Amino acid sequence: MANVVELKVGLHCEECIKKILKAIKKIEADIETYNIDTQLNKVIVTGNVTEEEVIRVLQKIGKRASNWQSE
Repeated sequence: MANVVELKVGLHCEECIKKILKAIKKIEADIETYNIDTQLNKVIVTGNVTEEEVIRVLQKIGKRASNWQSE
């Protein structure tokens, strides 16, 4: 069963969004879909991936990410 990971991430510009998408694509997991909602500053990743994995790759590119529900 696929997990849905929803994270709040600061999205400042088009370059930020490109970096985030590139980082998500590199995750070594079965990702089914991923989406960025620029209005809500929300990153959504669906697939065989954990929240920790997504947060870790975003931190590697200098992005702070937090659980969407905790906001």
